[in-house]
Amino acid sequence: MLNFIVPPKQGIPFISVQTMAKIISDYGVEQCITDLVDALEQDFLRWEKFEKSSRFASHSKDGVIELMPVSDGNMFACKYVNGHPINTKRDLQTVAAMGILSDVETGYPILLTEMCILTALRTAATSAMLAKYCAPKGADTLALIGNGAQSEFQALGMKAIIGISEVRLYDVDPAASKKTADNLSNSGLKIVICNTLEEAVLGAEIITTCTADKRNATILRDNIVTEGVFINAIGGDCPGKTELDKNILMRADRVIVEFEPQTRIEGDIQQLSSDFPVVEFHRILKGEVPARTSANDLVVFDGVGFASEDFTALVFLRDLISKQKGYELLDMIAQQPDPKNLYSIVNSYSRAPAAAMG
Repeated sequence: MLNFIVPPKQGIPFISVQTMAKIISDYGVEQCITDLVDALEQDFLRWEKFEKSSRFASHSKDGVIELMPVSDGNMFACKYVNGHPINTKRDLQTVAAMGILSDVETGYPILLTEMCILTALRTAATSAMLAKYCAPKGADTLALIGNGAQSEFQALGMKAIIGISEVRLYDVDPAASKKTADNLSNSGLKIVICNTLEEAVLGAEIITTCTADKRNATILRDNIVTEGVFINAIGGDCPGKTELDKNILMRADRVIVEFEPQTRIEGDIQQLSSDFPVVEFHRILKGEVPARTSANDLVVFDGVGFASEDFTALVFLRDLISKQKGYELLDMIAQQPDPKNLYSIVNSYSRAPAAAMG
């Protein structure tokens, strides 16, 4: 007899935005990110176990809609996500995301969830994980360029994993920086709102760029980047969308990516030739390649977000809700007595009115 991970008659756990917010609030944002970093490291160490592919993307003038599938042979995960920077002018989210985790043996869904909040958490955890291995020793100041929806998560992730004490904010929209500063006012971090990009990066050992414009932009210029810093570039994540001056990439001592075939298309390295040398992060984690060889090394993470990170986050959420209550069960899978007689479900409803009439 098959051992279903979720008994079909019980329904599929569904995590709404409200439920996710309560779960994360109760557990703690920093604790979630800390646990996710541990889980991400374990999954990157078994990189070869994953069936990997670049995400499927449907591009339009103002944005992109993507499907991000991955499997480790036991479970399958897929995220639906969009990126429409213009949405903020419509009072809509730039990113709307939902995800599903399934059992490979039966094909049955295990979990269906919102993934706006969960993606922000896993992105912050990925950034913090890279900084753990790539930032200079003793780094305590983060320059956060782009203060939109992900900024607070990024700051708290660097605090939890790296131990930063100061965050220097810069955004072309001053209201975004004020929003971030207000949200982080009780975080224990020193928050400095900067008027210029140059002011923000001054003295920062970690520079995170997280901007949303769908264009080839030079958010971070080469002439203001000093030796020894770690650049966590996570905003350039589709063709035609970049953040870094290409000269920064060309003089970097190490450029690190998640899944090279995808980053060649979507990352900041799309500005450079196809043979420009990069290192996939799993190799650094395994000790095959050092992240840096000296304190003066300039190290860049060209992060676009890869499906295995969503897989990790979904499994983390599955395990987290197993200890909690309050989520909804969805009746989404047909489960008639005879598996071959799917029509019986429809037929039972079609006969019901006649039987009621007598």
